[in-house]
Amino acid sequence: MQLHTIHHVAIIASNYDEAKRFYIDILGFDVIREHQRPDKGDHKIDLRLGAYELELFIKPDSPKRPSFPEACGLRHLAFKVDDIEAVVAELNTHGVTTEPIRFDTFTGEKMTFFFDPDGLPLELHE
Repeated sequence: MQLHTIHHVAIIASNYDEAKRFYIDILGFDVIREHQRPDKGDHKIDLRLGAYELELFIKPDSPKRPSFPEACGLRHLAFKVDDIEAVVAELNTHGVTTEPIRFDTFTGEKMTFFFDPDGLPLELHE
């Protein structure tokens, strides 16, 4: 078996307008395609950031994400940035709260966390 790369990551969100504003308007993902799926009771938006895709499923009746203690499954999604201070400042202008910038214990690189509208942890890594 030879895996080439990660094709996409899938995220479930609860609010269509909040998810679109956050992932498209604030984070800058491009829309590839969008589908209403009445048979599944959700709305699916395929997004792209660089070479990577994010499947965003908007399902208003989805259960809340357990956070603490952390549950098994996706822990967080991390984004590589060139200037973490600038990205944090821009997120803050959009009302997105970020944790203080700190240094990764193992790599020594700058990093911080913030959360999407449904509480999914997202990381910035310089």
